[in-house]
Amino acid sequence: MKRDSIYYQIFKRFPGLLFELVDNPPLQGQNYRFESVEVKETAFRMDGVFLPPEDATSRAIFFAEVQFQRDEALYHRFFTESLMYLNRNRSQYDDWFCVVIFSSRSLEPRDQKTHRIFLNSDQVQRIYLDELGATNQQPIGINLMQLTLASDEVMAQQAKQLIERVKLEETDTLPKNEILDIITTIAVYKFSTLSREEVEAMLGLTLEQTRVYQEAKAEGREEQKAEMLKLTVPLLLKAGMSVEQIAQHLKVDIEAVHLAAQ
Repeated sequence: MKRDSIYYQIFKRFPGLLFELVDNPPLQGQNYRFESVEVKETAFRMDGVFLPPEDATSRAIFFAEVQFQRDEALYHRFFTESLMYLNRNRSQYDDWFCVVIFSSRSLEPRDQKTHRIFLNSDQVQRIYLDELGATNQQPIGINLMQLTLASDEVMAQQAKQLIERVKLEETDTLPKNEILDIITTIAVYKFSTLSREEVEAMLGLTLEQTRVYQEAKAEGREEQKAEMLKLTVPLLLKAGMSVEQIAQHLKVDIEAVHLAAQ
């Protein structure tokens, strides 16, 4: 399952969810903006940066990392990138925090000595999703994160329960249609071998109107178009047509013809 993509969507749509996990969240946590930023000097890309709103009185920046596999270099990379970003933007923020979200405590890097100055401080918090407690006792936003951990056997039932909960409960800070969209995305990635009809029956939803279905449909059309070009362009080139003529004939741009001809 493409968890990186899913968590990017979750935090991009609901940046305030991070602050349901951390101790002492900022007063304007719901107004933070989630971004993926590049540290140009090193070509590092930071996938999870929560930027304070422009009118925030305390301009604390939060760096977040979601980890679902073992990476012994995680802390080396994460703290280095965070500090480099701070150095580049040191005049914009007056405080900083790091949040590392593990699916399980067992995935933590073994070396916790090298970076103990950070790990033992109140500026770094580690979250273990499988230790947050029963799903029916957690806020809906936390349930979304926990859903990515569920096994195939229980995921369908948890997703259905969460959908019913979303329909019944008030979610002032999380638009219901957006939450349902994320649940559907997780299910589609999790059960990629099932047909649309099977996923619909499992969730009790109609997928045709959801964003993930529309995006998947568009992606499928693009893939079909690319395959068609790969078959057609070489034949037309052999027939003596120029790249420009082929592009005009097939109603595509010249770059697409060049790619298909490679």
